[in-house]
Amino acid sequence: MILCVACSNKNERESLPEGFSFLSDIASSIQQDIRYFGNNNFLGRPVAGYNAAACVLSTPAAEALALVQEAVITIGYSLKVYDCFRPQRAVDDFVNWAADADDQLMQSSYYPDVPKDELFSRGYIAERSGHSRGSTVDLTLVPLGTSVPLADPLSAGFDCRAPVAERFPDNSIDMGTGYDCFDLRSHTDDIAVGAVVLQNRHLLRDLMEAAGFTNYEQEWWHYTLEDEPFPEQYFDFPIQ
Repeated sequence: MILCVACSNKNERESLPEGFSFLSDIASSIQQDIRYFGNNNFLGRPVAGYNAAACVLSTPAAEALALVQEAVITIGYSLKVYDCFRPQRAVDDFVNWAADADDQLMQSSYYPDVPKDELFSRGYIAERSGHSRGSTVDLTLVPLGTSVPLADPLSAGFDCRAPVAERFPDNSIDMGTGYDCFDLRSHTDDIAVGAVVLQNRHLLRDLMEAAGFTNYEQEWWHYTLEDEPFPEQYFDFPIQ
């Protein structure tokens, strides 16, 4: 049995396209809270292509993230990733979900003030995602020694814009909104979130930029490696 498990793990890693790595193989201390593997996301269900709660990135992006983690640890924090490589089939799942006007299961939690049919025009969802190129990551900062809280997103009820103590449980430092909150408050430099939150967001941005990442200004959590190895290529292999 042990030998079979070892062979299975080896085969999974060999199945990655050349130039990709599991983040855990390069920076195992970075926490992983892969939201699209479970129900705690704006669809309220697992997303197509996420067969495991694992972070896969282009190897250069994973190595750059490891450098960020080294710096973060020295100031008492750890990185935590919410999403890494995203298969094109997952993006297609988002598109199909957006076309279903009757599915509003998670509206009050993730997009309370944005009509579902405007998620594309407002830049929150796209038919092609930089995540599918392998060098984009969604992440936050968490205090060292903390772990991901357990909670049921479908029964707890929460508003991603609420004060941190009233949002869905997360060990992130206060970033002003929850992850994947489709709202103006999620814009990295939105002043409505207050000085402390802006300081937290800018700390993350400074650390990421020092390692060669660029922030997407509408999402405080979203970063792309500037020198990404596959700038024109979109991949569709499942995460497993």
